[in-house]
Amino acid sequence: MLRLWKWYQNCLATHPVKTQVISSGIIWGVGDIAAQAVTNSTAKRYHLQTHDEVKELKINWRRVATTTIFGLGFVGPVGHFWYEGLDRIIRVRLKLRPNSFRFVASKVAADGKTSAQVKEDVKRDFLPALILEGGVWPIVQVANFRFVPVRYQLLYVNFFCLLDSCFLSWIEQQEDAPWKQWFKSFLPLKEQEGQGG
Repeated sequence: MLRLWKWYQNCLATHPVKTQVISSGIIWGVGDIAAQAVTNSTAKRYHLQTHDEVKELKINWRRVATTTIFGLGFVGPVGHFWYEGLDRIIRVRLKLRPNSFRFVASKVAADGKTSAQVKEDVKRDFLPALILEGGVWPIVQVANFRFVPVRYQLLYVNFFCLLDSCFLSWIEQQEDAPWKQWFKSFLPLKEQEGQGG
């Protein structure tokens, strides 16, 4: 594993954009396969409880290809220039010391969402995932901007995206689990009615 890591570091030093594009594509593809496996596993447990026919895992390769292409064509190149540019702007233009509290806080704020975007997410997505995701990603990004060298930040985020993809697949399979109802109980009655609750 150490040899693989050293090889990756060498590739990153020699061809940073190409390395991050390829690693993003691989990680996003593997993440989608893992998400499909989680979905299948959760569905299997449900079918065993209801005595329905259990389906074996059949990977949707078209979906994997689409996700991989997204990682290759968008996440890799955009992520590379985003993290490099963000680091340069905050370090050079704002003249903040790397890894200081203000440096990290500025990066997290720039990487975050506006209140209007968050409001739209609440309308579009279900509340439990929003609350859980909203608690995890800022912590992931604080650790990223504080402890991870800028050339590894995209790789770090991609690995958390892989885990996040599996987590969101698991959340989706939970349907109307009691813990989801608990989260929805915090919504005003008017909004609950709009969500069918």
